[in-house]
Amino acid sequence: MLPATNRVAPGAALLAVLALSGILAPQAVRAQASPNQAGHTIVFMTDFGLIDDSVAICKAVMLRLDPSVRIMDITHQVTPYSILDGARFLAGTTPYYRPGTVFVVVIDPGVGSSRKAIVAKSRLGQYFVVPDNGLLTMVEDRDGILESREITNTEWMIGSNLSSTFHGRDIFSPVGAHIARGDDWTQVGPVAPKLVRLDLKTAKMTAAGLSGEIIATDGPYGNLITNIEAGQFTELGYGFGDQVNFTIHGRPYTMRFVRTFSAVAKGEALLYIDSRGRLAIAINQGNAQSRLRVTVPSPLLFQRKKG
Repeated sequence: MLPATNRVAPGAALLAVLALSGILAPQAVRAQASPNQAGHTIVFMTDFGLIDDSVAICKAVMLRLDPSVRIMDITHQVTPYSILDGARFLAGTTPYYRPGTVFVVVIDPGVGSSRKAIVAKSRLGQYFVVPDNGLLTMVEDRDGILESREITNTEWMIGSNLSSTFHGRDIFSPVGAHIARGDDWTQVGPVAPKLVRLDLKTAKMTAAGLSGEIIATDGPYGNLITNIEAGQFTELGYGFGDQVNFTIHGRPYTMRFVRTFSAVAKGEALLYIDSRGRLAIAINQGNAQSRLRVTVPSPLLFQRKKG
């Protein structure tokens, strides 16, 4: 876990700890200075689930265009229609991949509408083949977007009779494969000068304390993920072992701030900094969402440490 020190830009702490731990070479952190190369790697994420053949069909399209491509899955269990969850998982995954990696992400509640299909290239040399609906907001804030283009080139799509409901197969998968195999990505279509962005709420220090929000739950465990960064929480004055007073939707709670789950008894609630550098709420070997009956999103207010 990163020590809670000064506040840093979102994602910078994660990149630093990867380099320090040896997971990511230091030169990879500075990858924005290196030239971009296609790497025959596609990282794939959808909200399709695995109950039918949708994911397998998309992968078949990719493999047919680039038989040597490696397809890595982030998840296909994104909460249906949740662009925010998709944006969060995407931003959490990209630091582990090299420049030239192609990310194909299909969380697309606006499929078949006037929303654009785009390709974007980040300043780190990674490509993103996505619907233009806010999925790139967190990546753009952390890494920057060098250029984005609308996908209009029908020669890069599957056939002329496109489905109005399965752009994952007909548009995003073939375009991702073209880029992964080294085709000139600028051929997808004209420049898209401005991307759609999510309206992300940020935690703020006020006279009453630190105001934030529960933004998601953590997989099957029910841990509650907040938008409060480690550095922001440190400004309240708490250290490991301290009891912290706060409210969720106005309901008062007191929990210990600890390094890890086992620092408290089984079934006890706790506060901790998660692996992505944000404050989170958990129950040791339990489910915080079920126990606390919390819905997402929910407002939080943390008091400053007294004395």
